[in-house]
Amino acid sequence: MTDHRWNLPDEAATAALATRMAGALQGGLVVYLHGDLGAGKTSFARALLGALGVGERIKSPTYSLVESYRANGRPAWHLDLYRIADPGELEWLGLDALSDPAALVLVEWPERGAGALPAPDLIVHLGYAGTGRQARMEARTERGAAVASRLA
Repeated sequence: MTDHRWNLPDEAATAALATRMAGALQGGLVVYLHGDLGAGKTSFARALLGALGVGERIKSPTYSLVESYRANGRPAWHLDLYRIADPGELEWLGLDALSDPAALVLVEWPERGAGALPAPDLIVHLGYAGTGRQARMEARTERGAAVASRLA
């Protein structure tokens, strides 16, 4: 499956891409968000959730590890695993709900939860590019490919 790339000169461009992605979703999706600290993972997740109708304050799950929402009537989960040292630490979080095929699951630092998370449909790589950022989406399933192709 092909990769899709976007240049994101500022935070508004990151939010615009996330908003477009919200419009491209047609069901549940597991999205892994990769990138260095400050690359825009949380900003992307917040913009995506907001565009999907989450009306409450969208908090960073850095300390809580997971935040749950209702997005357009379906469950949505935002995880930040930066503080996880071992995937076994995730057992007490009750992550069984993440396997709901109707759910949107956004995972920052997914490599820290390897083996304890559902497989990704789409991987979003966010990185620095000059004074802005760049996004690259890598589809891992047909669901992920369908979303990425709607954004191309």
